[in-house]
This record gives sequence, C-alpha cells and structure tokens, in this order.
Amino acid sequence: MSQAKVSSRGQITIPAEIRHELQIKPSDTINFLRTVHGDYLIQRHTGSIMDLKGILKRMGYVVERTVTLEEMDEGIAEHVSEMDRRTLSDYVKND
Repeated sequence: MSQAKVSSRGQITIPAEIRHELQIKPSDTINFLRTVHGDYLIQRHTGSIMDLKGILKRMGYVVERTVTLEEMDEGIAEHVSEMDRRTLSDYVKND
C-alpha cells in the first residue's frame, strides 16, 4: 500500500510507483472519482471518451445486465412521455 502525506498547503506527492503505473507526468490533470461506498479513485485525465468505459463498475455500481439500443430507446421514450404528461397536467385542468 502506498501513502502520501498532505502538506500544510493541501498538496500531496503521488508516490513514484503510482505515477509510473498510471503514466502520470508533470502538468497532467488527475480526476478524483467518488464511489458509491464513499471511497475515492484517482485517474489520470486523458480527455478521451474511452476513459469512461467501465467507469460504473470501477466506482462500485453493479450493472445487472446489458440492454439493447431498442430497450434504451423505449425507456427514453417512456420517460419523455411521462415528463410531457406531467408538464401538460400543470396547464390543462381536468373538469
């Protein structure tokens, strides 16, 4: 287990083995990701959308199953329809 001490200015030095493993270089940006359990993960920020692959699992969320595009579209349509119904109910009185 690696450790780092927090300075009086709130700074830490990431241990060399961690920097090497995460390929962290000077001036890189580091992301701190909070998990569902309240822990934090650190990740080098690369700005690539591919970094998000598997993020839910890494953060402790359990993915029950994968869904098809059709199931996603259906879920979105149901949600939009419900939101539309709720919005309209604010303007239309049922007599």
